[in-house]
Amino acid sequence: MTQTSGEIGSHFPREDGLLLSADEPPAAESTDGSADPFVFVCEHASNRVPVALGDLGLEADQFERHIAWDPGAAPVTRGLAARFGAATVLQRYSRLVIDCNREPHLPDAITPRSEDTPIPGNTGLTEDDRRSRIAAVWAPFHAAVDKLLNRRLAEGRPTILVTVHSFTPIYRGVARPWHVGLISTDDRRLVEPMLASLGKGGDLVVGDNQPYSPKDNVDYTIRRHGRERGLPHVMIEIRNDLLASPRDVGAWVEGLGNTLAEAAETLGYQLKEQRRARA
Repeated sequence: MTQTSGEIGSHFPREDGLLLSADEPPAAESTDGSADPFVFVCEHASNRVPVALGDLGLEADQFERHIAWDPGAAPVTRGLAARFGAATVLQRYSRLVIDCNREPHLPDAITPRSEDTPIPGNTGLTEDDRRSRIAAVWAPFHAAVDKLLNRRLAEGRPTILVTVHSFTPIYRGVARPWHVGLISTDDRRLVEPMLASLGKGGDLVVGDNQPYSPKDNVDYTIRRHGRERGLPHVMIEIRNDLLASPRDVGAWVEGLGNTLAEAAETLGYQLKEQRRARA
């Protein structure tokens, strides 16, 4: 993994009320691609915690778990972007600080319990505490996605939104059979050809709005930034035990890259990546 846990220490508030110090990175890491139409977004790319929040009352090893981030999602995101010369936006702070794939007023946006683990640093928060996390992490992340997509649309550049996640093989004692899942809104232009492509080999168990669906309030990013702009979009979930090594990540980048390219061409998009591959 290229990400590291946030600095672990005791909680201490900042007197100026700001959450991030000047030497901490901003919430969004963005790159603007110049080739194919894909924009890849990763909301749970990092397990870092702002220094001002200390360790949120958790032991260091808890930040390696899925409760803190989506293991493997960031390298898949970067790998897909490299293949297509695509734009990216990755979130630099742990989902335990605030979940950027949730509306900020929802109870699980700053959850006091993740799966079966209490998060002491997320209990008893004041409205000022919540507003500071929204202002430092949630709002800048979505502003970065807005800025990138709005610029592309103003320039008339074809755009497809893809968000990348990973999920645990066992959740609250229940094994999950899917290798990969595609989560969609009611706009399924991109999802349907992707499902057809992923199902061709017969060796993958593919979830259609599994292991999550919009009923679980996990579609915020694709809904706000994709559906509301009329852009084709999909949220990809890969089981995280299948992303344990660089070779595993590379295999998913290749397979999902082929699936995305095929689906995009089915929708009439011209891909420079595909032309290079065929040259």
